[in-house]
Amino acid sequence: MQVWCQDEAGPYQAIPQAGASWAPVGCPARRPHEYIRGGTAKLLTLFRPATGEVRAKGVTSAPNIVLHPWLQGELAQVLAAVPALAVPEAARPEPARWATWLGHAPRAPLPPLRVLLIWDNLAGHYTPDLVLWLFRHGVMPLYTPLAGSWLNMAESMQRILADRALAGQHPQAAEEVIAWLEDAVAGWNAAPTPFTWDGKRRERRERARRRRLGGSGATVANTQLFAA
Repeated sequence: MQVWCQDEAGPYQAIPQAGASWAPVGCPARRPHEYIRGGTAKLLTLFRPATGEVRAKGVTSAPNIVLHPWLQGELAQVLAAVPALAVPEAARPEPARWATWLGHAPRAPLPPLRVLLIWDNLAGHYTPDLVLWLFRHGVMPLYTPLAGSWLNMAESMQRILADRALAGQHPQAAEEVIAWLEDAVAGWNAAPTPFTWDGKRRERRERARRRRLGGSGATVANTQLFAA
């Protein structure tokens, strides 16, 4: 069984973006003083933490009529690559059973559970037609609690992609933002990094935190040396 996370990032404006950029010495990058809006873009993202794989599409807006068909198409491709299960429900591990996540046995026949979909708690994600489609295809949507969107790892992935694509840049139009975001996705997928709890990323953060604490780290073994 696979775990995927879905989120919609943005909107990203086609204006000068904060961040570092490269420029010749003595010739810093210059930004226009006029505030000219070139439109906005969003990034539909489907992320698999176990492998680091990202499926994404840039759009100018993300209403249900845009998000739902895209998500169904991407999940159909994912499911096509997931091996079919012939093991009876009762013989599967608990995480692979519908009852584990529903809290009760399914009240109607369902196919084997093959994908868990981590999703934000938005009204459009509860659309009955979409939820029933997920169930019919062996996908269990799991909604993050209110104020718990940080549990959706797609948000962390989107911050990385947005920084790679836009930091220090000045896109002129929404189409340019979309192209840069999708290029960043392609670059990431060329050498993806799996996400794990308590993994190497956390270890790096802990080392950085200890460095910021400062101090010499010196200790005194015999306090009598300083006695009057």
